[in-house]
Amino acid sequence: MTQVVMLTYNPFSENTYLIYDETGECVIIDPGCYTTMEERHLAQMIREKNLKPVKLLNTHGHLDHVFGNRFVLDTWGLEAAIHPGEHPVLEAVERIAQMYGVPMRSGVPPPGPALADDEQIHFGNTTLRCILAPGHSPAHLCFYCEKEGFLIGGDVLFEGSIGRTDLPGGDYDTLINSIRTRIYTLPDETVVWSGHGENTTVGHEARTNPFVLREVY
Repeated sequence: MTQVVMLTYNPFSENTYLIYDETGECVIIDPGCYTTMEERHLAQMIREKNLKPVKLLNTHGHLDHVFGNRFVLDTWGLEAAIHPGEHPVLEAVERIAQMYGVPMRSGVPPPGPALADDEQIHFGNTTLRCILAPGHSPAHLCFYCEKEGFLIGGDVLFEGSIGRTDLPGGDYDTLINSIRTRIYTLPDETVVWSGHGENTTVGHEARTNPFVLREVY
């Protein structure tokens, strides 16, 4: 059975995820660890669960979701897999971090494997499917596990809210369309693990989210 562990890090209270199954293989998604203490905590959690990290995935390239990319690369040798449309966002991280007053402790490493919409990611006995859902950022990906009924949603959809669209590459209409056509079309019981805050479900948000309700298709 595939397990989801949520770890909240950095000044932006970003959710980092460990996804693993009975084989012990795991993927790290959006490592937000910023301080040395947070890096040690991530490594400790992996050791305590006797996990073997085999992939690093980024939903998108905003600074709070990639603070730990260098640490993961240096510790486990994993390059960040991300959609190529997010490369300009990654390239701007160090400049943006200075603007926010949270300078990078080490540079952001270059992106690794390119991910595409509908691509399948395999590890252990688990499969995640990439779902392209732009709007918060130019080429934001969500990672869907159909077998276990959950979605790592990044900053697309939150409990009672949606991702901001006022950052470079963001677009409100595009985000709303992504939610309605790429997320709300998943089964209602799908658990959405968001990039900030608590988890929710597709059905709950489709019925109650004040920013975007489900349309009749």
